[in-house]
Amino acid sequence: MTIQALGGLGLFLLGMIVMTEGLRELAGDAMRSALMRFTSSPATGAATGALSTAILQSSSATTVAAVGFVGAGLMTFTSSLGIIFGANIGTTLKGWLIALIGFKLQLSTIMMPLILIGAILRLFSSGKLSSSGFTLAGFGLIFVGIGLMQQGMSGMEGIITPETLPADTWLGRIQIVLLGALITMITQSSSAGVAATMTALYAGAISIEQGLALIIGMDIGTTITALLATIGGSVGARRTGISHMIYNLFTGTGALLLITPFIMAWQYLFPGGLTQDPEIALVAFHTFFNTLGVLLILPLTGQFARLIKKLIPEAKSPYAINLDKSLLKTPEFALTAVQDAVLVEYVLLLNHVDAVLNIDHKDKRADLERLQTVLDETHEYLAMIQLHGSTDINWNRMLDLVHTLDHMQRLHERCEEDEDRAITARETKNLSQMHDMLVTLAQETLENIKDENWGDLVLKSRRTEQDIVQQVDPLRDDIAACVADGSMTVPVATDCLEAIRWLERVSHHIARINHHLNRAMLASGK
Repeated sequence: MTIQALGGLGLFLLGMIVMTEGLRELAGDAMRSALMRFTSSPATGAATGALSTAILQSSSATTVAAVGFVGAGLMTFTSSLGIIFGANIGTTLKGWLIALIGFKLQLSTIMMPLILIGAILRLFSSGKLSSSGFTLAGFGLIFVGIGLMQQGMSGMEGIITPETLPADTWLGRIQIVLLGALITMITQSSSAGVAATMTALYAGAISIEQGLALIIGMDIGTTITALLATIGGSVGARRTGISHMIYNLFTGTGALLLITPFIMAWQYLFPGGLTQDPEIALVAFHTFFNTLGVLLILPLTGQFARLIKKLIPEAKSPYAINLDKSLLKTPEFALTAVQDAVLVEYVLLLNHVDAVLNIDHKDKRADLERLQTVLDETHEYLAMIQLHGSTDINWNRMLDLVHTLDHMQRLHERCEEDEDRAITARETKNLSQMHDMLVTLAQETLENIKDENWGDLVLKSRRTEQDIVQQVDPLRDDIAACVADGSMTVPVATDCLEAIRWLERVSHHIARINHHLNRAMLASGK
């Protein structure tokens, strides 16, 4: 009987894995897009998180995605909080399906052909139909697993009883909450724990009070997945994972206080309901305390975010880039991550150019060795993004980012070159006009990036590049004339010619970067 119950739990977990994978294939990209696009406020974020979790049937998938987006800089930490809150509501839908369908209709036998149909679709079809088959097979396995658990539990009557668990006291309830958290940490699925709890409750192996305490613990235990996803992540990712844990502790504490009032209210509203349908009361409590928690926390989202920021202060390095490999599954998001990283690196390069040309701004110099490392990392990440040929809607955006990074690498090489060229440009009277134009170009580019005024920037940088190019030949002729009449030595003339070439190349790279970045921004909708 124990083996049958454990086997049923194993089948349930396998069904969850299979169904979740199928649903991710069917709706994963759409859900990730929804998480990104519909989080304008904590309320819309909560609704999106709840809907996404209900569709994907995995609160862990939703919360881990939120952690990844924050870590990649695609979503602010505050925006992610609504998703975290809403995911807890969405995960309760599975409990209702199990209680209303799995227990009431006894579908385990009917589901056998469904599993076969799903497996055939998975094996002999492709695309959406194959994913639908996987989802169907997983759905069937869930209810077969529930049926086996019910059979196993029903045979344990008298062996496992409410007296087996801690007594129904405050200390006993806290111990059961901790047990529920431990079960979820081991199974990595609060849904499996809730299903097992409902089965035990249905068989009379535990009391309703013990069942309610167990699912509170399971809600808390599910936060371990999001916490694990933050290991090695950015400050924003760690804040998101910690927020999930603190919020679930908050709702769990409140739910623990509500167990007795809820049971009294349920008995008053539905006399005999705890005896006839205890599993319905259990899932109703699960939905009730999670919904109440969201309603209470949403108006305080700002204060909650500030608290978490104090607990985990930011110590951000200017060379920190957020390129989460989990985003590679969705090229649109991966390209946005590259785009954001490129902007950070470009600002560092421009500040360095400004610093070597303007002695008053020497504190803006970049650590060129570290900057080279992050440029290489960004290039490698961009190369990992897989698109489906030139027909992909992200193709042109990808090309523009490739060109942008190529010119940034070459601009970095100019910055690594002997700074005597920049000093010569700064201190040679004949080159002062060209020098001043490049200083203005670098500073205006920085200002326009800050204001996101890309259209004007492209025109200005192209015009400045042309103006600098027009000065090249006349300046070379002047230098040659100075060497000829003896007013300039050959070494000094060589330095001036190298400085002219340096100024011309730098202006060209800046103009091209602005051009391609502008196109990438337009393609991304920014």
